[in-house]
Amino acid sequence: MNNMNDKNFDLVMPAAKKLILENDIDANIMQGTGKDGRITKGDVLLFLKSNGSSQKTTDNKYQEENLKINENRKGSTMDIIVPTLGESIVEATVSKWLKNEGEYVEVDEPVVELETDKVTLEVPAPISGLIGSIIAAEGETVEVGQNIGALDPNGKKSSDDKPKAKENNDKEEKQLETKDTKTSSPETDLKKDDAVLPSNQEEIVPMSRLRQAIANRLKSAQNTAAILTTYNEVDMTALMKIRSTYQPNFEKKFGIKLGYMSFFVKACINALKVYPAVNAEIRDNNIVYKNYYNIGVAVGTPEGLVVPVLKNAENMDFPEIEKTIVNFGKQAREGNLTIQDMSNGTFTISNGGVYGSMLSSPILNPPQSGILGMHNIQKRAVVIDDKVEIRSMMYLALSYDHRIIDGREAVSFLVNVKENLEDPQRMLIGV
Repeated sequence: MNNMNDKNFDLVMPAAKKLILENDIDANIMQGTGKDGRITKGDVLLFLKSNGSSQKTTDNKYQEENLKINENRKGSTMDIIVPTLGESIVEATVSKWLKNEGEYVEVDEPVVELETDKVTLEVPAPISGLIGSIIAAEGETVEVGQNIGALDPNGKKSSDDKPKAKENNDKEEKQLETKDTKTSSPETDLKKDDAVLPSNQEEIVPMSRLRQAIANRLKSAQNTAAILTTYNEVDMTALMKIRSTYQPNFEKKFGIKLGYMSFFVKACINALKVYPAVNAEIRDNNIVYKNYYNIGVAVGTPEGLVVPVLKNAENMDFPEIEKTIVNFGKQAREGNLTIQDMSNGTFTISNGGVYGSMLSSPILNPPQSGILGMHNIQKRAVVIDDKVEIRSMMYLALSYDHRIIDGREAVSFLVNVKENLEDPQRMLIGV
């Protein structure tokens, strides 16, 4: 039985506590490197590595042996391991090392940035110490569980690390200036300009993993699904009036603006309940109908398009939808979206109208079978009751997988969405 109860719980970090219990380690004989002597996950991993295997350590023989190991930790290193990246993701690219070899890091301080097909994440230091070695260089592809570097827990923080780095940079700059001065002349400058000119016409930039993933998924969708797009237009006048009428009270009560997206999410969910095939997917030779509605909201970022998902959106009210979407946008811009944020979507809404798009044909987000495209709102002359009126109109586009969604269903689905948006009160009474 583990002697965990003999150790003050406050001195054992949660992740470390779990490992101690799983491996039946006597916490009383371990030395913590965390704040105030707390035992961290890295301490436990280093202990297991030094000990050779997971085993009981409560008797005197093992206690004496492991105390000796703790006293002789000098020279031991802790591997920096690629963590679990999420469902179905087995590899990543080393985007950027945030620390250099020889730099001191505190426990849980980010040391390296990894880029996956969906997100960019930072890997924290498992223990405090010096970066002993960097095994995987920037741009290299690594797998889950791979060792990409090492930490020396016995290294001490040096106050002159940064000045040295600055000194080296200054030295390099001076060397470049000297080199330019020595080789500069009217003739050499002319030759240099002639040589450089063609290369200035093009710039080669490696595609990020996210951009590669987007390209592969979009092309895969085109190659796999039988994509068709049907179009319609919606009169946004009534919805815009409701929005402007209740905007002040909504913002005052919930601290957030009432946008259009919450209306579209609700309208789509109502239509998906009537036409379940649009919310389904093909899995092997089966059609999987889903009785839950995880609505993806496409968000454009400088790195590429990401689609965070409103999980069980049918249970969300207007304020919750708006707050979640705003939070998704903030996380996307800061690169803080997680794999979980973008997984298990059943239907997607893409709003090209924010960029001024009048009409487009969105591409499916596999394995989903439908995606709705919103567009710009513009005032146009339309005929209502045999009279020409100026109305605020938006074109809608539904791309769908014709393998499981018939044209009749697709058109009817889009008409249902249109009717819900033109008369928002329908959504309140479910008709």
